[in-house]
Parts: sequence; structure tokens; C-alpha cells
Amino acid sequence: MAHFIKQSEVAAPVEEVFAFHERPDALEALTPPWEPVEIIQRPDGLKIGTRAILRMKMGPFTKDWVAEHTEYVPNRLFADIQRSGPFASWYHRHRFEPTPQGTTLMTDEIEYRLPLGWLGETFGGWFVRAKLERMFAYRHQVVAEKLRRQT
Repeated sequence: MAHFIKQSEVAAPVEEVFAFHERPDALEALTPPWEPVEIIQRPDGLKIGTRAILRMKMGPFTKDWVAEHTEYVPNRLFADIQRSGPFASWYHRHRFEPTPQGTTLMTDEIEYRLPLGWLGETFGGWFVRAKLERMFAYRHQVVAEKLRRQT
């Protein structure tokens, strides 16, 4: 099982950062423009049981990714699991912690397994890791820019 964590501080209170993620257009805003992804079904909120369906283009092939929310604590966390998609397994927790300065510590934590076992990890592990680093750097930057406090 591979583990990925991206953490950053957002200059906005937890309530605002969490509310941004609950917006109907959040998935579109957080999808990097270079990713060949089509949103087939956006989630109807973040509560347990809601689903998102994305169509991923991988070379000449497409693969639908069905993600279902499995945890939800308002202003603290939500999580999604891959029900079907490109990974052998995927569990993504989005955590939001208030800081003493009134900002938010935002953490994306993912546990995943690539398809094809050790072969997938050996030949694709570095590629997937680099892709996650770039994607979540973008996502955290978007959230920070959208919620930057006016001084």
C-alpha cells in the first residue's frame, strides 16, 4: 500500500475552507486543466453515500472512476473511496484543522495500490507519485488563492 500526503496552511478559517469544498463547482475548480478528465456526475455534496463519476483518458483508452464519500464531519473532514477506477484501491481523506492564528491546516491523505501488484508499483509507482505531487500542489494553490484573506 502506497501512502501520499499533501499539507498546507490556508489563510482562511476552517468553515470557509470546508465550505469551498462543498460548493457544487468545487470538483471542476480543483481539477487541473492539463488533466484529461471529464466530470460525468458531480457529487451532490460531501455527505456519506454521495458519488462522483469521472471519465479519465489514458492514452487511447478511457476509464470511469467512481468515488463514493464514506466519512463526513462538518468543518473537519470528508473521505472518499474508489468503488471502481484506475487503481487497485484508493482511499482519500480530506482533513481541515483550525490553527491558533485563525487559518486552516488542510491535509490530503491518500492510501492507494496500483494495479498489477509489484509490477505496477515497479514500473508506474514513480509516475503516479509525481502526478499526485503536481495535482495536489495545484489543488492546494487553487484553494489558497480563492480564499486568500483581504488585508
